[in-house]
Amino acid sequence: MKKITMFHIDECRYCDFAKKAIAELRAENPAYENVEIEMINENEHPEIIENYDYWSVPSLFIGHDKIFEAALFMPYETVKEGVKLAFDKAME
Repeated sequence: MKKITMFHIDECRYCDFAKKAIAELRAENPAYENVEIEMINENEHPEIIENYDYWSVPSLFIGHDKIFEAALFMPYETVKEGVKLAFDKAME
C-alpha cells in the first residue's frame, strides 16, 4: 500500500471538500482507513513543495506522481472522485 501526500492550505474551500471526502470515503469503504495520508500545509513547508509540480490545492500525490489537483469552481462531487482515485491508486 502506498502513502498519499496531500498539499493544502488553511481556509481553502476545496481543501475542506477534500477533507470531507476523505472522511466520507473512509466511512463508505473501511479499507481506505489503512491508507496513510500525509497532510502538508504548503504555507508551513515551502521547502517541501519545491519538489512537487502543482498549481493549486488540494493536490494529492503518490510519490511524485500527481493523482488529483483541484481547480476553481470544481464541485464537491468532482473533488470526491479525485480523492477516491487517489485512495484506489494507493491500494494497487
